[in-house]
Amino acid sequence: MTQELRLSPPVRASLSGMMFLQFFIWGAWFVTLGTYLGQGLAFDGVQVAAAYSTMPWGAIVAPFFIGMIADRFFAAERVLGVMHLLGAGLLFLASRASTPGEFFWILLGYAFCYNPTLALVNAISFNQMASPAKQFPGIRVFGTIGWIVAGWIVGLMGIEAQSAPLRIAAACSALLGVFAFFLPHTPPKSLGHKVTVRDVLGLNALTLMKDRSFAVFVIGSLLICIPLAFYYSFTNLFLNEKGVVNAASKMTLGQMSEVSFMLVMPFFFRRLGVKWMLVVGMAAWAGRYLLFAFGNPQELVFMYYLGILLHGICYDFFFVTGQIYVDNTAPKAIQASAQGFITLVTYGVGMLIGTFVSGLVVKGHQVVADNPAAGHQWTSIWLVPGSMAIVVIVLFVGLFDGRGMGTRQT
Repeated sequence: MTQELRLSPPVRASLSGMMFLQFFIWGAWFVTLGTYLGQGLAFDGVQVAAAYSTMPWGAIVAPFFIGMIADRFFAAERVLGVMHLLGAGLLFLASRASTPGEFFWILLGYAFCYNPTLALVNAISFNQMASPAKQFPGIRVFGTIGWIVAGWIVGLMGIEAQSAPLRIAAACSALLGVFAFFLPHTPPKSLGHKVTVRDVLGLNALTLMKDRSFAVFVIGSLLICIPLAFYYSFTNLFLNEKGVVNAASKMTLGQMSEVSFMLVMPFFFRRLGVKWMLVVGMAAWAGRYLLFAFGNPQELVFMYYLGILLHGICYDFFFVTGQIYVDNTAPKAIQASAQGFITLVTYGVGMLIGTFVSGLVVKGHQVVADNPAAGHQWTSIWLVPGSMAIVVIVLFVGLFDGRGMGTRQT
């Protein structure tokens, strides 16, 4: 690597530490929240889903905050610090909340603080790099490591059904809030530029919907995020109700798998092409839910672990391939808008719909109708998102041809 592409050791260490803490915070509370709310506070499925819906709401609001305010007026590291300090206080308040309404509004406030920081840590990193494409992965991987470490700590401590993960996340958020003020200076990138709502939401990419394959890709991405939400909201509760020991730690197998499959993606991409990469990614979601539905915590517990390990294929083959497809399809002038638009569709709208659908399904399959703590009929629950994913796959295979791949205009 040439001298120009080297980050100085202090900068590399600060950026790596920033990424580690950024995703440690998220991993500490997000994975086990369903268990805490379902077992610790006896919230029903709809109430658990409402809590999880705060993050998609945050994903929808974050572009407005970043595009209309942070990018135009304030240094990124200072906004990052303030957001995490506010978030620390809100996470601590959430750990003391005991009613569904109180918990939802506090966590919604936190989501509005945390979601913008996902773009801010990237902006701070990119601002220090001569070649982000080559240098960023080595920094971003510390975020995945942070998520894994958080899962192991929470799992080994045996506190999944307690409020302690929220307090651990709050403490780390306060730490990152202070640390952020010592990060490399990153001035606002849109200072003095007029930014419209259309720019912020990536709506310029709507012109690409004239192409049938791109429209099918967008609609398919939205629809597959509905069954996807079942995994994020309820897997930890499912594993704990089934008696799987140290469930949070074992769920980090998914992040380990994600890193592994990212390394072999180029091999599969050359052989499968964009369409079948996307199909394999969606098929992994269906397969995961079938493994969860028909496994058990005794002699078939390996099926649970295989379902978790499929996370690498689920995420890398669908979402990462989708980002590559968008990048190669969109004209260069609207590439950023197109990526922002697909993020809004998936992590915002799709996941928001999915959290509410999953909540209704889980509540409808409580063993005792008025007592969610009594457990759930998980085989029936997992067959619902599994069936949804299969329907999306069939429609996608029939309608998507991927001809937009490689047709980008300059």
